[in-house]
Amino acid sequence: HRDLHSFPTRRSSDLPHSGNNYFNVARSNGYSYWASLPFAIAGSAEWEWFGENTRPSKNDLINTPFSGAFLGEVLYRISSNILDDRATGAERVWREIFAGIVNPTRALNRFTQKKMFRHTPYEVYQKEPLNITISAGVHKVNANNKFGTGSTNAILNLQLDYGIPFEIRKRKPFDVFRLRLEGRYGDDKRIIDNVLGYGLLAGKNIGHGKNGTLFGIFQQFDYWNNNVFEVGSLGFGPGILSRINVGRRSNLFSGLHFALVPIAGNATRIGPDSSEFRDYPFGGGWEARIEERLNIGKWISFGFNGYYYWIFNYENSPGKSRIGIIKPSITIRLFKNL
Repeated sequence: HRDLHSFPTRRSSDLPHSGNNYFNVARSNGYSYWASLPFAIAGSAEWEWFGENTRPSKNDLINTPFSGAFLGEVLYRISSNILDDRATGAERVWREIFAGIVNPTRALNRFTQKKMFRHTPYEVYQKEPLNITISAGVHKVNANNKFGTGSTNAILNLQLDYGIPFEIRKRKPFDVFRLRLEGRYGDDKRIIDNVLGYGLLAGKNIGHGKNGTLFGIFQQFDYWNNNVFEVGSLGFGPGILSRINVGRRSNLFSGLHFALVPIAGNATRIGPDSSEFRDYPFGGGWEARIEERLNIGKWISFGFNGYYYWIFNYENSPGKSRIGIIKPSITIRLFKNL
């Protein structure tokens, strides 16, 4: 049994951030999402074969470029929302600084191409609505599957919702995405407890106005790390997002996703006292995700998110894991924009 913090899928060469850099070298030079993906694949392969003195890692060859493309497109679109080549003076300086922090690779290309100093009379970047939600609260991670056990943790959550899912339009990759980051402070003070996200690759809208449905193929990115289990997965599969008006000012938002998982890592706590770890280098399988939220007016909402993973080991000890997570929540808006 190895220590959880030596989990193989967290090697530096396997981080999505590396794939993001390869991806954004192309994306910030005018390539589309699909045309930029081969650059991430080639960059990861080049490092695996010529930058390391060990045999190429299968999980690095898959996870680095595809998870990197996910992160890369998210950061590219957020930086596009910040940039404005029409701006001048202090506003332009701050926009370039903030966009550079979000996407350093793009900032370097903008500097070398002199776009950082270019002034235009019109908007040159695709911009979609970006909703940023920050929330705080408390939760427990149950011990030994017993409800209400475990220590109490403070949590801080940041959620980014990009695009309008129910607008009738021709869809491009990542016109709609959601990225959720959550940290906790308590039993082991983890800065990042989970990172969860999905992005639309292709889809079609049905309906109109505030009622509508989006059917599509989505890319999923999931990472959980707590004192009971650690899971990281990459998935592709069908999904549906819908919104139904309930009365004049309330609505029900629903999301349902099912995905094939070509690569995943999983470590769980085992033993009678949960003191040992079962550590798997990598595997694959399936995952499912459900989101239900009833928004009552503009001030309160309640619902739940559910996640389920079926992971089968590819290497090392044979076996499979089934991991289920359910997160009920109630949110209250404190002020108009908070």
